[in-house]
Amino acid sequence: MDTERPSGAAGDLLEHPDPSVAAQAAAVENLLRCWAREAGLPAPRDGVLRVPLPVGGTALLVPVRYWSPTGWHRFGLPYPADAAHPVPPTDAVTLAALLAGQLAGQHAGRADPGDRPTATAPGTAGADLVARVADSVRRTTVFIRDRRQRPADPADRFLAAEQALVLGHPLHPAPKSREGFSESEAARYSPETRGSFPLHWLAVAPSVLATDSAWTERGRPVVAPHLTARLAGPGLELPEGYAALPVHPWQAREVRDRPEAAALLDAGLLRDLGAHGAPWCPTSSVRTVHRTGAPAMLKLSLGVDITNSRRENLRKELHRGVEVHRLLRTGLGRLWHAAHPGFDIVRDPAWIGVDGGRGEPVPGLDVVIRHNPFRPTDDVSCVAGLVAPRPLSWAGDPASAGQPRDAAPRSRLARVVARLARRTGRSRGAVAAEWFLRYLEHVVRPVLWLDGAAGIALEAHQQNTLLLLDADGWPAGARYRDNQGYYFRESRRAELDARLPGIGAASDTFVRDEIADERFAYYLAINNVFGLIGAFGCQRLADERLLLAAFRRFLDGAASGPGSPRSSLPALLLDSPVLRCKANLLTRAHGLDELVGPVDTQSVYVTVPNPLHP
Repeated sequence: MDTERPSGAAGDLLEHPDPSVAAQAAAVENLLRCWAREAGLPAPRDGVLRVPLPVGGTALLVPVRYWSPTGWHRFGLPYPADAAHPVPPTDAVTLAALLAGQLAGQHAGRADPGDRPTATAPGTAGADLVARVADSVRRTTVFIRDRRQRPADPADRFLAAEQALVLGHPLHPAPKSREGFSESEAARYSPETRGSFPLHWLAVAPSVLATDSAWTERGRPVVAPHLTARLAGPGLELPEGYAALPVHPWQAREVRDRPEAAALLDAGLLRDLGAHGAPWCPTSSVRTVHRTGAPAMLKLSLGVDITNSRRENLRKELHRGVEVHRLLRTGLGRLWHAAHPGFDIVRDPAWIGVDGGRGEPVPGLDVVIRHNPFRPTDDVSCVAGLVAPRPLSWAGDPASAGQPRDAAPRSRLARVVARLARRTGRSRGAVAAEWFLRYLEHVVRPVLWLDGAAGIALEAHQQNTLLLLDADGWPAGARYRDNQGYYFRESRRAELDARLPGIGAASDTFVRDEIADERFAYYLAINNVFGLIGAFGCQRLADERLLLAAFRRFLDGAASGPGSPRSSLPALLLDSPVLRCKANLLTRAHGLDELVGPVDTQSVYVTVPNPLHP
């Protein structure tokens, strides 16, 4: 039932003139998508999804506007199944409270939805889930209102794409929750409102400076303090011998009250230089900032809870970014580029931070210096931003011609496909299929090559995958980013250590192969490729079943065809009737921080049907 929808349903609420209604609709859909996946709810036969709520002895009925084989369903607003008279639809906060109540009931000994094992769900974590959903709805309302008042994108195409995620991850219960930001701070520091701000600067004495760099220019090494001094620009009054450390202005206010930093400030080993320099702009991760024309982006520490984690850099992640850069320069990168010249990793070749008096990292002050390979004119977009629905009024948009009345708000992907269909004279479905096949070649095949050739699985979810488009809009290349998201296979440790002796010692990157398989399958297949297929389907651009068949053929060739990579992922995806999938709602409901603890227990994973399996 790919397009079933109850007759007489209203148009898409994401385009409702009231931003609060649009934000509520988006949040409700997110929660329902999460619950349908994580509780294993089957597809309804009558166009209405029944959501059992056994803890309360009731259920919700939800109009289904589109049921997706890959989980990107579209829903109307839910209402109680036992209502004796018309009642207002259930809002997002109420829905979150009802679902949290189910989890609390399971924790007390009741049946788990879908009979899936989960972690503990204490009541405090459920209350936190409800609070974060409310926060996310409130902020999304502001973002939608701001975009409708100021729809023009910046001239820098990379930055415009980074700021396009107005609604956020479609399978996260609170994608825009930012606990710690006030309303005025959120407006200034959020990419959705096109915020910008000068950085705050600290001077770091040599005795407490921590840093590493594999950055080179014209073959010569460049140390991190030289990079940060250059990025600060003229006029920064830096004491002799001290290094310039950029800090997010929100973090600068918060971290000075921590005992470790306060002691160094009192001793003069850290000196507060204040705000300085040209404005920087937040990208889709909020804490990574970009300035058009600058040679580097900066991944700052930010002690704000965003989605599932507190966003402060960990020292092992800094080591990991430099380590991967050095590893690729051993010759592995040259081999990779020979096989796939259009793909690369956005490098994190330098970092700078502060150590305390006993040599321990001072939390909250570590900064990644990331290479910026993009010109303002490059048509590059994170895949999440490319497929994201934009809850704006597209009346008069020529790309909307022929779009079904109840289709999703226009994404950039939909406009690209529509433009290619007009230019080529082909149907949108045919264009979408070819676009998808090119995507597999430019994105998926290079990632499989790296896993097969080196035993490195990338956490290539849609926000970490940057797609380059040619002048017509076809996929032409890709980049991967994120120093957190590497899984070195334990079975390949000897090979990797031979390339770069001591690899993994400081970065803590090696994992058991079964963990690498689980995470690789989730991030590359479920989140990235299935997510792209789901976007094509729910936006009425292509039949998901045809794209899934195309993906199966691609994987079959990658598993056994000539020159196929040694990666285990294609066979796993083709042969497994079920897959392990990260459960964002359960992870949030259990209060887990995905950056804390062993990699195999940072998130809740559930077992879901594999849509590739017959």
